[in-house]
Amino acid sequence: MKKILLTSTGFENKNIENKFIGLLDKSVEEAKVLFIITAAIDIEAVMILSKCADDLLNCGVLKENITVYNMHDKIDNINEYDAIYVCGGSTRYLLKRMNEINFKDTLYNFIENGGIYIGVSAGTVAVSGTYENGIRLISNKIDVHCEYGNENGKIINNDDINLTDSQAIYIDDKGAIIFE
Repeated sequence: MKKILLTSTGFENKNIENKFIGLLDKSVEEAKVLFIITAAIDIEAVMILSKCADDLLNCGVLKENITVYNMHDKIDNINEYDAIYVCGGSTRYLLKRMNEINFKDTLYNFIENGGIYIGVSAGTVAVSGTYENGIRLISNKIDVHCEYGNENGKIINNDDINLTDSQAIYIDDKGAIIFE
């Protein structure tokens, strides 16, 4: 079953954090998370990495259960993780790295095996239909950090999606829904 959570700012909204915790098949303290920092290639994005790490720590994921991964080598043991949390920064650079190591196939396998994908900013846009070479966990074009977002509720066809910093998209086998 697909469990995909796409955000602009991670768990800034407590409802998004609670959704993540509810998707876990075990206690949050037992959850293992692959923390992907690849997109953070400028100083602003690097400065936000600690906020992203705090998202996981503040909801109860143990520090020793978080593995930082920068996508310089292919990862073989991805299914030992319960969730993948992909931080923001440069979407183009993130996609370049993802495509160079054929991460799309790895990620699809991870999701098919019940893993949770959490995208933050570039981590959201990279898996949308925004770029031709995107991962396309959802075919819609997505813009993040928008002043005005789409109305909460079901996503229709290939409508463009605008997410505010308090909204998220949850995707499962039944479809996709925007919530806050």
